[in-house]
Amino acid sequence: MLQIKNLNAYYGESHVLHNLSLKVGQGQVCAILGRNGMGKTTTIYSIMGMVPKREGTIEVAGRNMVTAKSYHISKSGVGLVPQGRRIFPNLTVKENLLTTKTNTENGWKHDDVFKLFPRIEERQHSMGGNLSGGEQQMLSIGRALLTNPKLLLLDEPSEGLSPLMVQEVSKIIRQLKQAGLTMLLVEQNLAMAKEIADYIYILNKGRIVFEGAVEEFNGDIQKKHLSLSS
Repeated sequence: MLQIKNLNAYYGESHVLHNLSLKVGQGQVCAILGRNGMGKTTTIYSIMGMVPKREGTIEVAGRNMVTAKSYHISKSGVGLVPQGRRIFPNLTVKENLLTTKTNTENGWKHDDVFKLFPRIEERQHSMGGNLSGGEQQMLSIGRALLTNPKLLLLDEPSEGLSPLMVQEVSKIIRQLKQAGLTMLLVEQNLAMAKEIADYIYILNKGRIVFEGAVEEFNGDIQKKHLSLSS
C-alpha cells in the first residue's frame, strides 16, 4: 500500500530526513517510534505533501506521490489524524464532520462514525472546543475516516490523553485494524504501539536505526534507541 524509498526531506536548509525507506503492506499496521525531534512527524507530513522539499519516492498503491499536492494525496486515499487533533473548536461535532466530504457512496458515512464512537454521537451538538481531549481525538479519527482512506496516518493519537482514554482510543484503532484498514502510526506510548502494530520502525535524527516485527522489539533495542541517554 505504501512504499517509501530514499526519502530526503528539508525545511529550508535543514535536512531532516536522510534516505528514509519504509513500507506498509495492505492491511498492515506499522509504527514509527523515536524520541522527540527525530523526524517522525516530518515523515507523516512528507507522505501528505506538507513538507516544502522532498526527494525520493513515496508510492501509494503503486503511484508516486512525492511531488503531488496535499489535496491530490488525500483524494488518492490517504487519511490523516494529525498531532494535536486540530478540530474546529467553534463548530459543533456534527459540523466538524460535515466539513469532510466522502469519496464514494459505499464508504464511511456519519452514521458509521457515530456507531464507532457513541460518545461523540451523544455530543454531536456540542462545540468542538468543549469536548474532552479523548472526545476530540475520537472526532479527529472520525473526520479522517469520512475521507474513506485506503491508508490512515495517525500522528501521536494518545498524546495528552488520560490512561482510560488511551485504552479507549487504542481499542478503536484495533477495531479498525481488524476491519482491514492499513495504518501508519506515530506513537510515544510504547505499550500502545506494541499492542497495535505488526511492524516497528525507529527513527533517530532522520534515519531508520531499527526495523522489525513487533516480536523482535525488546528491552535492549528500546534502551539502545529510545532511552533519553542514547
